[in-house]
Order: sequence, then structure tokens, then C-alpha cells
Amino acid sequence: QVQLVESGGGLVQPGGSLRLSCSASGTIFSITTMGWYRQAPGKERELVASTTNSGSTNYADSVKGRFTNSRDNAKNTVYLQMNSLKPEDTAVYYCNVLDWYGVDYWGKGTLVTVSS
Repeated sequence: QVQLVESGGGLVQPGGSLRLSCSASGTIFSITTMGWYRQAPGKERELVASTTNSGSTNYADSVKGRFTNSRDNAKNTVYLQMNSLKPEDTAVYYCNVLDWYGVDYWGKGTLVTVSS
């Protein structure tokens, strides 16, 4: 089992920045990918970014060039640096971890609101 604790959401103006953090504990040796999904009101949950153990990162087209997903394996933590935020980035952001058994683990979610 993997437990995830997120932090860093909040209210930011368009064009601003936020950094989300997610710390993992438990059977962390089994983790393969760490990243983030988001769910906006009335929409399905979608992948934002995910990084493998080898450091390869996959980004949603809508966030490429603006968001950076990074892992600190020594701290078992993943960060999502979000720059040039837009109102359409408003959503609940969920930390996601996939283990080598193919099991997904989810954080409780943190709300990001981009509004003037």
C-alpha cells in the first residue's frame, strides 16, 4: 500500500504560478510512475503529467511548456510546478502513483483556482 499526501493548492490570478507537492509513504519501493491528474467541474479526470522511474515524463498537450513535473526520489516526493496559469487550469488536482503490480494510488486532491 502507498499513502499520498498533497499540498500546495490555492487561488492564483491568471498568469501566476503555483507548486503542488505530493509525498509518498508505505510500499514506496514498488512505485513506477508518479504524477498528477486533474478534474474540472463537470468534466472527466484527465492526466496532467506523469514521470517514470527512469525520468521520462508525459504531459498533457494543454500544459506542455507551462507545467513541470519533477521527482525527488530521496524524499519520495513529486512536484508539479505550474506557470502561466489559465482559468481553464482550474480543477481539483490529484496526485497519482502507479506501482509495479499495476495498482493506482490516489491522493485526496487539492483545489487549484485560477481567477482574477
